[in-house]
Amino acid sequence: MDDQWNLPETIELGGEEYDIRTDFRAILDILKAMSDPELSDQEKSRVMLEILYLNPEEIPMEFLEEAIEKGKSFIDCGITGENKSKVRLMDWEQDSPIIAPAVNKNVGRDIRSLKYMHWWTFLGAYMEIQDGLFSQVLYIRQKKAKEKKLEKWEMEFYRNNKKLIDLKQTTKKRSAEEEAALNELFGIKK
Repeated sequence: MDDQWNLPETIELGGEEYDIRTDFRAILDILKAMSDPELSDQEKSRVMLEILYLNPEEIPMEFLEEAIEKGKSFIDCGITGENKSKVRLMDWEQDSPIIAPAVNKNVGRDIRSLKYMHWWTFLGAYMEIQDGLFSQVLYIRQKKAKEKKLEKWEMEFYRNNKKLIDLKQTTKKRSAEEEAALNELFGIKK
């Protein structure tokens, strides 16, 4: 059987296999860090390395850039998109209460109760979301982003669900606990 049908659990760097965390929760933690406006690109890469790779300290310095690129490719399921939209239509953290039920519907059970689900399996179920609250929210966000006129029912739905539809601004201030955890992660002593 071809490798394309297997779910990867390692990433090859310089001819060596490195174990990675593949549970969807770990990747969602990475994506949360990637959208943190208070983290620099270097800090975001460091967080990704620390969360994704089981033993990031074992990766030789000359392979760190490759580790970052291959990590991003793993998160994207190896799908490259030249025409990725810069318009932000969803937020993994904010939308989690409406994403989980939509993914549950596609998987046929509550994913939050599972001890493990490979990221690619989760993302596949996410990409197949068709009907329901989450898809309605995305549709209205997309129309608003393109400055298209909302239908009467959409406008009413929007008025009744503004908090659900409007994405929060990503300029939140870190809590003392988050700041301490980041300092520990990056080895910063205060």
